Amino acid sequence: MATRADVEIPGGNALDGLKIAMIGDIHGGSNAVDAEMLRRVTALANAEQPDLIVLLGDYVSETRAVGADGRRILRMPMSEIADGLAGLRAPLGVFAALGNHDGVYGSDAVAAELRRVGIRVLVNETVQLDNDGKPFRILGFADHLSLPQNWKRVSDLGRGLAQQGNGPIIVLEHSPDILPMLTGELAMSSDLKLILAAHTHGGQVWMPLVGTPIVPSSYGQKYSYGHIREAGIDMYITSGVGTSILPIRFMMPPEVAVIKLVCGSDQ
Repeated sequence: MATRADVEIPGGNALDGLKIAMIGDIHGGSNAVDAEMLRRVTALANAEQPDLIVLLGDYVSETRAVGADGRRILRMPMSEIADGLAGLRAPLGVFAALGNHDGVYGSDAVAAELRRVGIRVLVNETVQLDNDGKPFRILGFADHLSLPQNWKRVSDLGRGLAQQGNGPIIVLEHSPDILPMLTGELAMSSDLKLILAAHTHGGQVWMPLVGTPIVPSSYGQKYSYGHIREAGIDMYITSGVGTSILPIRFMMPPEVAVIKLVCGSDQ
C-alpha cells in the first residue's frame, strides 16, 4: 500500500533529501475505509519515517441524507476519522489541506476535528520550516472549489502568500487543477518548486490502452496520477485511500505515497 518514488526537482536545494508521506482522499466510511484501515494507514505512514506528513483533503464521505444539524450524514463520523489519524508523527510536522467533500459537509467542522488531534490545517496559509538548517515553506491553499474561479485572482493570492517567509515553496492543494493557475505569466513566485495534490483518485479505474477514462479534472487524464512537470513546476498526485461515486478500484490501488525529493543546485 506504500508506493515510493524519488522526485527530481531542479533548483530548490533546501528541499534535497526531504522525505514526504502523502495521504489523500480518505473518504472515511467508503469501501473498505473503516477504523482498522485508518490505523493501518497511520502505522504505514509512520513506518516510512518521513520528515513530513501531508494530508490532502476529502476526509469524509457523505450520504444524501441530511441530519438535524443541516449537514449531510456521514458514512463515518469525522471524529472517528480524526481519531484514526491521531497517531501520525513526523519530525517536521503533520499538515492538512481540505477538499471539496469536506466543504460539502462543512470545512470548519472537518478542520476542527483534525486540529483536535494535533494536525495543523492550512487554509490559504504559509508555514516556515527547516530542512537540515535550510529554510523552506509549506503553503496550503483552500480547496479549489472555494478559490476564485479566475486564474489571475488565484495567482495574486499565491503571490501574496509567497511573500511570507523565505526559501522554496511546497504547495498543498486538494486538486491538481490549480497548477495552470500558478504557471506562466501568472506564476505566483519563482520559489514555487512543488505542488502536492490528490482529488483524482488516480481515476480509481485504470485499463490497458484506455488509461483512466473517468478523472474528476477539467484536464482529463493529464493530471490523473504521479509526477508531472509543467512550465517549470513539479507536481505529484497521489491516488489516495478511499473511493467516491463508484465503490471500486481496478489496477489503481489505494496508497500512502512516499516521495523523496532530489534537488539540483539553486545556482
